[in-house]
Amino acid sequence: MKRYKLFINGSWVDSKTKSKDQIINPMDESVVGTVQRASPKDAIAALKAADKAQAKWKKVPARQRADILRKFTAGIRKNADRLAQLITAEQGKLLRVAKFEVEVTCTFIEYACEWARQIEGDIVQSDNPDEQIWINKVPRGVVVAITAWNFPLALAGRKLGPALITGNTLVVKPTPEAPLSTLELCNIAAKAGVPDGVINMVTGDAEVGRALVESPITKMVTMTGGTPTGQAIFRSAAQNLTHVQLELGGKAPCIIFKDADIDQAVAGALHSRFDNCGQVCTCNERMYVHEDIYDVFMKKFLKEVKKLKIGDPRSDQTDIGPKTNLAGIVHLEELVEESLNDGAELLCGGSRPSGKLFKKGYWYEPTILGDVKQNMKIVHEELFGPVLPVIKFKTYNQVVKYANDTDYGLAAMVFTSDMKKIMRLTQDLEFGEIYVNRGHGEQHQGFHNGLKLSGTGGEDGKYGLDQYLEKKTSYVKF
Repeated sequence: MKRYKLFINGSWVDSKTKSKDQIINPMDESVVGTVQRASPKDAIAALKAADKAQAKWKKVPARQRADILRKFTAGIRKNADRLAQLITAEQGKLLRVAKFEVEVTCTFIEYACEWARQIEGDIVQSDNPDEQIWINKVPRGVVVAITAWNFPLALAGRKLGPALITGNTLVVKPTPEAPLSTLELCNIAAKAGVPDGVINMVTGDAEVGRALVESPITKMVTMTGGTPTGQAIFRSAAQNLTHVQLELGGKAPCIIFKDADIDQAVAGALHSRFDNCGQVCTCNERMYVHEDIYDVFMKKFLKEVKKLKIGDPRSDQTDIGPKTNLAGIVHLEELVEESLNDGAELLCGGSRPSGKLFKKGYWYEPTILGDVKQNMKIVHEELFGPVLPVIKFKTYNQVVKYANDTDYGLAAMVFTSDMKKIMRLTQDLEFGEIYVNRGHGEQHQGFHNGLKLSGTGGEDGKYGLDQYLEKKTSYVKF
């Protein structure tokens, strides 16, 4: 049993509320740890510690900050097995995927370190004689980072790296469902030489988050999570005009054109739906298959879906583990039932699995629905689980209209061998990320950017790093 306090100014301290939250293992509903529930006063104490530390941290040369962060990632790797086990216990992720998540956490931070010598401004010609215009990039100050439960550790690393390399300090509010692995980073950071106050962590509810976002000490909020929460953060941040960077929900279409490589499309669509039990913002949430290849494609696709083994996430033989919470299972059941009542056909799955292993925990079978119509609720509401509605289409214009018929705009997948079509799709699809002839999965040097209700600001690459920097312009007469 792991028991955690709050981490403020380099020390573990008790919350002023004296209350605790239990962290539940999604596989068997056992308690794997407790975290203290912070109060708004605790949140402000963490912000003040970060603000004080930032005055010194911003003066440390970026190269030296990178050296410290590389020691930090070395410490994470040293604890990789323990962290992976903890992720699996608190979130339900397959252990082999949890190990990959630990490594990705490190590479997120290391990618940011590569920018230590490339944080560049500009010298611009002035209209006046004997004058230059200097545009310098400087850290924003104190950054509040709020993470999601589907990749608790990696999302922390995604924000820690660019925030710290650019000279900001952090208050992290880990996801309430799976905060333990993120909290473990505090001791690792301290041992690596990260100064007190540079990284702080507080756990708690929406009230704590609101205190962090609304404080004038906070100069930036970076958050990954659901769209309603992101909208609330946006409203709260507005009173101080605090910069916000939000990566929110998605409803990614996966479009299979009749000229696609069918085997390639089957493989891409499969892993893009069922990765992490379907709990990825860029997952294949609705699949459109051209009517001319529908039968051939679906025969192969369903064959692969039925091979997926649901079970203990610690086993190498398992393909699908539990969902992270019970509310997600209830949500899936309601959407599937409503779709079937509206005329959809159940092609496989459709219920919670039976058996001794599944008596407790949050389980749902890999489920495919056919004969789905575009106006059904399941096509428009985020599933975030191992359920996939499939829709036939006839023409390019029809499927583009269907794909864009959503409030979200995070990711899309397309499979086609027609280069002209690919070029048209990059213009016509209203999504921040488009995966062509492969499944989802962004890279550090790209730009993870959502349109519409999928977010604002974006992460990763040079454009993501730039979010953590302010611009200062000086007109220098000499």
